[in-house]
Amino acid sequence: MKLSIQEASKLGSDALQHLGYSVEQAQVIIDHLLDSELRGNRFAGLARILSIADRLGSKAPATETVITREGPTSAHIDGKDTLGYLVGLEAMELAIKKAKATGIAVIGANNTWYTGMLCYYAEIATAQDLVVLIASNASPWVAPHGGFEPRFGTNPICVAFPSKTPIIWDIGTSPLIHAQAVMAERLGQEIPPGLAYNSKGELTTNPREALEGAFTVWGGHKGSGLAIVVQLLGVLAGSPATPPNLAEFGMLIVAIKADLFRPLEEFKREVDEYAATIRSSTPLPGQPPLRMPFDRSAEARTKAVERGELEIEDTLVEALRKV
Repeated sequence: MKLSIQEASKLGSDALQHLGYSVEQAQVIIDHLLDSELRGNRFAGLARILSIADRLGSKAPATETVITREGPTSAHIDGKDTLGYLVGLEAMELAIKKAKATGIAVIGANNTWYTGMLCYYAEIATAQDLVVLIASNASPWVAPHGGFEPRFGTNPICVAFPSKTPIIWDIGTSPLIHAQAVMAERLGQEIPPGLAYNSKGELTTNPREALEGAFTVWGGHKGSGLAIVVQLLGVLAGSPATPPNLAEFGMLIVAIKADLFRPLEEFKREVDEYAATIRSSTPLPGQPPLRMPFDRSAEARTKAVERGELEIEDTLVEALRKV
């Protein structure tokens, strides 16, 4: 069904408050989830509230975090099992504060879960003229190249650069995201072929079998290597090498002032001019115009905001109303 953006926001916020989050915390979470919806990443949008409800069960949500170590250019946050949307924003705000004061900042956070879209945090940083690298590990849901047993998470990594339109490259290291499999199971749908194994190592399109087995990795041995790197960057942030299911994720943020080595406007002009060379490249026959990372996402969000409404599956709306 179609909901206005305001209706979707209220529905999600009400559900989160019923789960035990404060009005302010619910707003932080719903801003992130709605941004996913507006960009077209519906599997990481309002449906995630149902997964949060499943994870919490009858428990009140943890919301207290602690800074365990801090220096002029670094800090570590123990999330104390707090939802990653809250921990991630706290970590990014701290990274921005320190990077703007000293030129560079490295922030680690652990003991969290569901960090969401890393590009959400990256866009906040690029608006402050920072270059950022963000990595977040997760529970083992993905098989390394050549195997079928889960050994690392979907492990997103994101690098972003400020410019007229920020350049934000944000990928998961598996072609299937955990939230996609969960959403497919909720809706009684299959997942695309070739993206997951069952527990016997056989390719499957059944989302439940995929969740009990493993997802395939993106990019063969190269993607597998990148996923391992992200898993270990999570260890640097304080996560165990193999986090338990939906717990103890690690997140690492490196933020750098864009004018650390050259004038800011000069840097941004170079980025803009380089982006123009990519966008103006002649596409192969039958292919659409080339674009930079984040172009599609930003355009989809702009169009959705102009429409003022979102298309949400009826079953998800009813489930959220039950929450």
